[in-house]
Amino acid sequence: MSIRGVQRPENAFSRPNPFQPVADGSDADGPAAGVSKALSVSAAVDLAKGALEGIQVTVLGEVSEFSNRPGYKAVYFTVKDERATLPCMMWTGRYRACGVDVCVGQKVEMTGRFSVYAPKGRMNFDVQSLSLAGEGRLRMEVANLARRLEAEGLMAPSRKRPIPVMPEVIGIVTSPRGSVVHDMLRTLRRRFPLSRVVVAGVPVEGPQAARAMMTGLRAAYDAGAEVILLGRGGGSFEDLMPFNDEKLAITISRCPVPVITGIGHEPDTTIADMVADLRASTPTAAAEAASPAREALEEQFSAQALALGRAVRTTVSQLRSHVAHVATRPVFQDPQALFATDAQTLDYATSRMARALSLLAVQDRDRVASLARRMAASIPRNLERDRSALTLAQSRLAAAMPATAARAADDVERAGDALFRAADAELARFGHNIALQAARLHDLSPLAVLARGYAVARDEAGGVVKSIDAATVGSPLFVSVSDGTLHCTVDAVEASRHPAIEKETA
Repeated sequence: MSIRGVQRPENAFSRPNPFQPVADGSDADGPAAGVSKALSVSAAVDLAKGALEGIQVTVLGEVSEFSNRPGYKAVYFTVKDERATLPCMMWTGRYRACGVDVCVGQKVEMTGRFSVYAPKGRMNFDVQSLSLAGEGRLRMEVANLARRLEAEGLMAPSRKRPIPVMPEVIGIVTSPRGSVVHDMLRTLRRRFPLSRVVVAGVPVEGPQAARAMMTGLRAAYDAGAEVILLGRGGGSFEDLMPFNDEKLAITISRCPVPVITGIGHEPDTTIADMVADLRASTPTAAAEAASPAREALEEQFSAQALALGRAVRTTVSQLRSHVAHVATRPVFQDPQALFATDAQTLDYATSRMARALSLLAVQDRDRVASLARRMAASIPRNLERDRSALTLAQSRLAAAMPATAARAADDVERAGDALFRAADAELARFGHNIALQAARLHDLSPLAVLARGYAVARDEAGGVVKSIDAATVGSPLFVSVSDGTLHCTVDAVEASRHPAIEKETA
């Protein structure tokens, strides 16, 4: 227990000293010389209390006893060091306001004044403020961070991802020095030598350790790791503080692949363990959790092989029995029996159809003969009736023909006049359009171009010569002008001095 920051008022001991001789007016050499006045117990306790309450100090010590009973106005505890103990009391309101749950074994730092409880004559240290010191303060900070991250859902079991059974690539993030990395590699090589191991060597202790481990996690994932082991050996609580870093915890929770932690020993639990997908008690246990044991795989494969063999034999036996049972059915014993009923039904239907066709043919022949006789008997009567009706119709037609012809002639004449008028109008309109089209056609006609002094050259095949490449020296050309055709022979070829202009003109 250490004391620092002692504050002593100037008048802390300004009261009269009861042990100082008091002058009674007699000579110093008299009988009253050297005799002091005695104090009562209350006065002595008040004197001590007044002297102690004037001192405010800050005390650092370890809690050895603690009492916080319901209904009490204060909490009582004792702090100690190697040589002394100090009883303390703290009013309940102050204790709740400090935000610290005091327990035995914690190292605390207190600020207050000494006080004396007069009825019992006991000295207490009246604590005004209290905070954890050393590892205790670190543990409180870690506990507060853990509660906050848990409230954010980083430690929820539903967020934990399953560990792959047989990962092809396993990542290790730990210190490249020491026995941890060798223990992990030895365990992985022994249990599952088929996997490829990538190691990211990083410091696991010190102020830069958390950032280095975050970089190592990303490097292991970039290297193709399907599961990542994060571990270190044992150490003090301060040594494990990099694993309680908030940013490292967030990086672990957001890692795309599962993370297994093996930090320290079984009692050591860090925030990295809480947010990891799986927490192992030691680095070796983490390596075992990430890899299947060779013996377990061999047993599993043997069991699966036996089960597969039994399943195949059972299936083959069942199929053999089923085939044998199907083979005993009548359809496979006598294939004709499958179509026997249908074949007989078809034969019966064919016989009935033949008989029905013969009967229908006879009936149809008799019906046709009867119809022929009836028609022959009715034709003379019908002819006579039709002849009379025709004669009557002819006489009526002859009577109505002149008037109908006259009306039709008038209608035809009127329609002819209207048609001539419409034809004249249409001819005039079409004549005008034809004249316009003829003028445009004349403007575009090659003959008009020839009449203006131009000529058109053609080769023997009748194609128009558009370039000097189409006419070689000595080849015949036929040049058409406005009043005829000139038969020419090419004597020389000369390229144009302005090919771009000639090409645009063409």
